[in-house]
Amino acid sequence: MRKTEEDQAAKLLRYGVGIVLGGAAALAVCLLFLLAASVLISRGLLADGLTYQLSIVGCVVGAFAGGMLAVRRCGRRTLIVGLCTGAVLFLLLLTVGVLFFETMSVEQGGIGLLCGGLCGGAAAGLLGGGKRSGGKKKRRK
Repeated sequence: MRKTEEDQAAKLLRYGVGIVLGGAAALAVCLLFLLAASVLISRGLLADGLTYQLSIVGCVVGAFAGGMLAVRRCGRRTLIVGLCTGAVLFLLLLTVGVLFFETMSVEQGGIGLLCGGLCGGAAAGLLGGGKRSGGKKKRRK
């Protein structure tokens, strides 16, 4: 039985909304992580030289949290959904960088942020896929 175009459009819309919501949640978690890290740096508990590494860790943590949300909403194609969520996080961070700072280029550490977002999203896609039943065994009577 062929699926109608309306069914495919509804599925595509569900995937799109899940990915965008996951990206927004990833940005929120990333910013909360960076806020906590900045408080620890200002109190002297962390060194000042760890800012770039903490930014990448924030991207990984945020993309993982947002990817888990997106994967749970979409249900299928979990790796692709997780990777797209990481890419949306990177695009949101790039947009914030362009809006609030004079320049935001990939050469200034954007590759690390992109890799962190994609790795966190991929981890969410691999781990958040849910339980798959291989084959149900029939009971013998």
